[in-house]
Amino acid sequence: MGSTPPSRKDTVFLFDLDGTLTESRQAISSHLYDYLVKEVRQKARIGIVGGSDLAKIIEQLGNDEKVLKEFDYVFAENGMVAYIDGELKETQSLCKAIGEDQLQEFTNYALGYLSKLKLPRKRGNFIELRNGMINICPIGRSCSQEERIEFFEYDKVHGVRDQMVEDLRKQFAHTTLQFSIGGQISIDVFPKGWDKTYSLKFFQNEPTTVIHFFGDKTSPGGNDYEIFSDDRTIGHTVTGPDSTEAIMRQVLSS
Repeated sequence: MGSTPPSRKDTVFLFDLDGTLTESRQAISSHLYDYLVKEVRQKARIGIVGGSDLAKIIEQLGNDEKVLKEFDYVFAENGMVAYIDGELKETQSLCKAIGEDQLQEFTNYALGYLSKLKLPRKRGNFIELRNGMINICPIGRSCSQEERIEFFEYDKVHGVRDQMVEDLRKQFAHTTLQFSIGGQISIDVFPKGWDKTYSLKFFQNEPTTVIHFFGDKTSPGGNDYEIFSDDRTIGHTVTGPDSTEAIMRQVLSS
């Protein structure tokens, strides 16, 4: 007799969003969404671990709050806003964690740094305060999709975000703040331990569960690195939605 195959409860697939299930800030394809919720979910629990806020995640997954029930887990802002089986389980506050003085110290410094940058274009919304993190965007989140891509290509050559992260790490070495490259245009800032590994706390009472994580920013300095390299996960580096689907199919068939 052959061994009994693992049940759905034994396996969890956790996904980054931008660059993994979708192109950056774009909507998921109907094909991939249907594959996840109609096929993959029959064999494993599925969840999102995104740096974006909940509204952006819902927008990219079809602009319908049904995703909170069709995905077993929706961890927005690295898990600082956590939904499990459609129910809100936890919300954290960066403001409370670091205090107003440190928040203003950081904000003032970051704005000063950004004001000195010369880029091909600058738009608006350079700093966005979320529940569990600060998101810094050198070009400004009000940029168009074409301007976003232009900055991304410029940044690959000139290392704008890498240089800013290096500077911030030196300037705020006396704090618990951590910095990572997020998506195509931004930098995520959060207290130590509030990276995507925070979401793994929700599985701490499931020692036999196998957790697969899929992400594109898995190199050191990327916002998927910590959870990708964590001993509690099996990490998969992807290059886009097609790559994610291909690796998923390979894992499920093995």
